[in-house]
Amino acid sequence: MVAVSQNYTKNEWKFSEIIADPTVRARWEKVRRYFFLRESTYDMTNRCNIRCEGCYYYEGAKQFAIENRNMGAWRRLMDDEKQRGITYVVLAGAEPSLVPELCAICFQAIPLGAIATNGLKVIPKSVNYKIHISVWGNDETSLKTRNAEHMLARQIKNYRDDARAVFVYTFTRNNVAEAYEVTQTLAENKCRMTFNVFSSPVRYEGCLRHTEESLRQTGYTMAELMSIYPDTVIFSPYNIVAHTHPLSLHGLYSCSYPRMNPSADIGLGRSFRQYRTDLTWDRSASCCVPDTDCADCRHYAAGSAVVTARLFRHACDPDTFKAWLDYVDTYLSVWVMDYEKGANLCDGPVQPPGDWARDIRG
Repeated sequence: MVAVSQNYTKNEWKFSEIIADPTVRARWEKVRRYFFLRESTYDMTNRCNIRCEGCYYYEGAKQFAIENRNMGAWRRLMDDEKQRGITYVVLAGAEPSLVPELCAICFQAIPLGAIATNGLKVIPKSVNYKIHISVWGNDETSLKTRNAEHMLARQIKNYRDDARAVFVYTFTRNNVAEAYEVTQTLAENKCRMTFNVFSSPVRYEGCLRHTEESLRQTGYTMAELMSIYPDTVIFSPYNIVAHTHPLSLHGLYSCSYPRMNPSADIGLGRSFRQYRTDLTWDRSASCCVPDTDCADCRHYAAGSAVVTARLFRHACDPDTFKAWLDYVDTYLSVWVMDYEKGANLCDGPVQPPGDWARDIRG
């Protein structure tokens, strides 16, 4: 997941000066141990037990791939991926909990990873990956947008005491205020959570798509919830900046995934693949959330690579680097089993480095 890009600005600070603070140096040493992570993603099945408005999977060509449930084929794929240098897998698709036997094969071959699930079906604990449980509002909203009753209660029942579980609250244009109610419920049940921002699939112009005002409200709400529920919410001020900015992640940082990155020489451009259910992949379409509108992408999964890849860009001054360390520390806590997040080094927003402000001015 962490892939280092080349610096493109002149830094006035030496790196040794930036990490001279013992607290900063300790955090740097903590996160750099995970620079070996190299991810790819895998659609496990084209079936789902619910159907959500604005779903990424049921957009584009990948939904029509023929599902391969041959366990031998999946073992060979995972062995090949391990030989290719992949050390972290993200299992997604429509709903991976419907094929636990294939999830188990992936875990046996590559023991670091995460599963994106709606949380309505328990994934066996023998598959010791992080489990990301999608939450799109309270139960009333879930019924409207996901066609599922009592969804949060069912998700909590399945994963309340599961150390693998991270509840991912996706802010849409319409559910910002509901985040208080949902976070309180998760806190009362001693569940951990993080935040996502709805990123429109290509051609989607529905009611979930954000406006600049809803992004502003989302950022304010995230900050309040971080303050009120520090033991529940896994996030940082720089996560808020990166994911609620008027510009997309691509606009701020230039996306590292092959779909938007023509270079195959280094990092994600060389290593990342997004496999469909028939075990094929297409470099021109490969990103962590395929068929997302790149100009609207603020997805937490995308940021886990796009932002963290810009190490040198953020090593320009102590405050910017501390913000980046907070972001990496957050993502590792969300994505890696047994990694514990530390206290944020920055207690307020830091602007992303780069040419985006000049680009806006033209």
